[in-house]
Amino acid sequence: MCSAILDLTEDTSSVDPDEYISALMKWHFSAETGSPYWLRRARSLDFDPIVDVRTFADLSLFPNVINEFREVPVEDLIPRGLHGVDREVAGIFESGGTTGAPKRFVMFDRWMDFALGWDEFHYADLGTMNTLAIAPSGPHMFGEFASRRARRHNGVKFTVDLDPRWIKHLIARGDTDEADRYAEHLIDQAAHILTTQSVGILITTPPLLERVARRDDLVELVREHIRFICWSGAHMDADSRDIVKQEIFPGIPLKGLYGSTTILGMSRERPEERPDGLAVFDPPSPYIVFRVVRPETGADVEFGERGQVVMNHLTKYALLPNNLERDTALKVEPLPGALGCAVAHVRPVTTFDDTAVIEGVY
Repeated sequence: MCSAILDLTEDTSSVDPDEYISALMKWHFSAETGSPYWLRRARSLDFDPIVDVRTFADLSLFPNVINEFREVPVEDLIPRGLHGVDREVAGIFESGGTTGAPKRFVMFDRWMDFALGWDEFHYADLGTMNTLAIAPSGPHMFGEFASRRARRHNGVKFTVDLDPRWIKHLIARGDTDEADRYAEHLIDQAAHILTTQSVGILITTPPLLERVARRDDLVELVREHIRFICWSGAHMDADSRDIVKQEIFPGIPLKGLYGSTTILGMSRERPEERPDGLAVFDPPSPYIVFRVVRPETGADVEFGERGQVVMNHLTKYALLPNNLERDTALKVEPLPGALGCAVAHVRPVTTFDDTAVIEGVY
C-alpha cells in the first residue's frame, strides 16, 4: 500500500524530506510495490535501501545505474504497486543517444501532467493559442511535453519531422555540410508553418532558434505572432540569451527548461535573473533533485562553484538516483525548503563515458 506522502502535491512545504525518502525506499524495495528491475537490482547492492537510506544524503550509496536502462525490458521498470490512473502510461521515451545507444524509460501519465505543471506560471496569462515545436519527434519526451502544452492552451501543436540522432551521426562522421543542410531543412518546415498558420507559442532548442534568427522573414513573423518562446534540449550561454531577448526578439518572453529524459522531467527557469544575466533552474523538489559535484571524487562543490550535475528522480513512478549528467553547472542556493540545489550556467562536458559529446540540434 502506498504511503500518502508519496502522492504528488504542488505544495510540498509540509513534506518531511526524511520521511519522504524512507517511504520511497519502502515502496521501491518491497516485493508488493517495487518494480522487477529494482527488486532484482537490490540483490547486488552492498546495503539495504530500506534500512540504510533514510535521508537524501544517503542516496549517494546507490551506484549510477542509468546505463543499464539501455537494455532493461520496459515492463521491468513498472512498479507493482501502481494501479488505476497511477498505472496509465503516457509513453516509452528514449534519451537522445548523445553518449551511445539510447536509454528507455516509462513515463506515467499522472507524473507527466504534474511535471508539465511545474512550469505553468510562465504560461498563465497566454490564453488560447497554438504551439509550434521545432523539436524532436519520434521517441523523445520533448515532443510529448509540447503536445500537452498545446492542449493546455486549447490549441493544437504544429511540429516538424526531426531526428536528432541523424544530425549527431552526420557530425560524428565529419559531414558537417550535410548536417547543416538537414538543419536548414527543419527550418524550412517551420517557415511554412509560421507563414500559413496561427501560432502563439514557439518551443525549440537554442541551435534551431539561432537558425530561425538568421532569416529576416522568420524574425519578422516571430516578432509579429509569437507571444512566448520556450527553449530546451541544448545549452544557451548568457550572451546568446541576452542577444535573443534584447535584440532579435525584444518584448517576447524567453524562458528555458533544463532537464533530461533520464530524470523524466525538467527544472524551470526562475522569474528573477541573476545580476550576471545567467538563468537559474529549479527542479520540483523532492521529486527531482540536483547536486553539483566534483566528478573525480563525487563530493559536493560549494555554492557558487562549478561542478558536474547529478540528477535524481525520486517518485513512486520511478527511482533514478545518482545520475551523473553530461553537463557542468554553477551550484546555486535552492528554493526555500527544497532538497539539493538549483543550477546556473549549464554547459556540456566535452567527453562523457569515454565518448565525445555531440549536441547537434538537441
